Amino acid sequence: MNVKNQLYYGDNLEIMQKYIADESVDLCYIDPPFNSKRNYNMIYQNTGKETAQVQAFVDTWRWDDMAAMSYQELIDMPTLLPHKTYLFLKNMIDMFGKCEITAYLLYMAFRIKEIYRVLKPTGSFYLHCDPTASHYLKILLDSFFCEKGDFRNEIIWRIGWVSGYKTKANKLIRNHDVILYYNKSGNFTFNKQYIQYDENYVRRDGKKPTGEGIPLEDTWNCSEADQLNSIAIMSFSKEKLGYDTQKPEALLERIVKASSNEGDVVLDAFCGCGTTIAVAQRLNRKWIGVDISYNAVSIIKKRMLDTFGKSFISEFIELGEPKDLESAIQLALRAGDNRKEFEKWSIAKYSNNRAFVNDKKGGDGGIDGTAYINIDDTENKKILFSVKTGQKLTPSVVRDLAGVVEREDAAIGILITLYPFDNLVREAKKYGYFKHPLTGKQYERIQVIDIVKIMEGAELDLNMVDILKTAERKYKNKQGKLDV
Repeated sequence: MNVKNQLYYGDNLEIMQKYIADESVDLCYIDPPFNSKRNYNMIYQNTGKETAQVQAFVDTWRWDDMAAMSYQELIDMPTLLPHKTYLFLKNMIDMFGKCEITAYLLYMAFRIKEIYRVLKPTGSFYLHCDPTASHYLKILLDSFFCEKGDFRNEIIWRIGWVSGYKTKANKLIRNHDVILYYNKSGNFTFNKQYIQYDENYVRRDGKKPTGEGIPLEDTWNCSEADQLNSIAIMSFSKEKLGYDTQKPEALLERIVKASSNEGDVVLDAFCGCGTTIAVAQRLNRKWIGVDISYNAVSIIKKRMLDTFGKSFISEFIELGEPKDLESAIQLALRAGDNRKEFEKWSIAKYSNNRAFVNDKKGGDGGIDGTAYINIDDTENKKILFSVKTGQKLTPSVVRDLAGVVEREDAAIGILITLYPFDNLVREAKKYGYFKHPLTGKQYERIQVIDIVKIMEGAELDLNMVDILKTAERKYKNKQGKLDV
């Protein structure tokens, strides 16, 4: 059966429940939030006087209305989760109360339930976390996997760096992540992995080794032979995309090679900047990626385009993005407290992923997004975006944007509207043109575009600076030749 690769934009719980069939996945790896009490950013390339950063996700949990609703639902219907899982969560809440860690575990329990459901009986599961919550997560995972399946390993990945800030801490310095590895049954895929011998390596008797290499242990990056540092310390890594929690491809390559074969299906339900699916594609696996942030989805699409070429884009299914006005309206309404998702999607789509969104929820100065156009060898000019979702808009919104463009000394202002407004288009034409100093080409100073036109394929016709970093395009094969 020819299964298409799938990239989903949305809540992974809803996506798994609706779209991923029972026992259809061979390997699942996730690197979810783990209550680190930090905000993680997407860092864009330097386009001017300062480097732009946009919030990727918040990893701070609290017992809110959503947690309370989930818990009440579970109390009313304990069979929503396995009995052992229900007892574990209830006991945790009885012990610690309705607090951040119990809210987090409740969130994770429903998602692990779906991961367990979609895994084949021969499937494997890897959960990447840190010591903040790994001990709680292990018990939670045991409640799912350890009746018919098994806990296989706690992998300790030495991150490989110690910052000056960390050395000042009044405690032992944390320098590792934890990866918990489980199988759904006793019949599972496992391809033993080896670290290749160094060319100068000899055995104790002075002879050259003849085996496949040094068998991989459950401690990674902890010896001279095993070099696997965090991407955060690889200053010149061609993989870097500016995503705070990005993991090196070598790390995922170990996992994918060990617990799947060519043609198998690999799922990453928190796929971030797409390292898992990029590795799966390169190793000839099928893949399913899910992320709730459109920042992440746009980075993944650019990464896959840069790495595998334009023809590859048609080889995977994209779901979750609005495809018509009705679904666009639903995204705008569904966003609730996180209304930025509609802005991220509309700006990224219209700019072909060459703009970033202002992540402030208020006081954004009338700027919802920014891109840049190069006007000479040393200077960039801003392109400013404003997004409006109202059904009734007056020409004042165009005048406001024109004022912001003037204030910021920007080249162009783009007003994206959910609905078409001919009166706003007419108003925008009053503000004249921006003449590009290099090409002499003229562009309307203020432009108005609606969502329907964007979904029909309209893109901003400007040679914008590429602010998203580019993934490594080529890989060396065993003969040392470059493969695309």
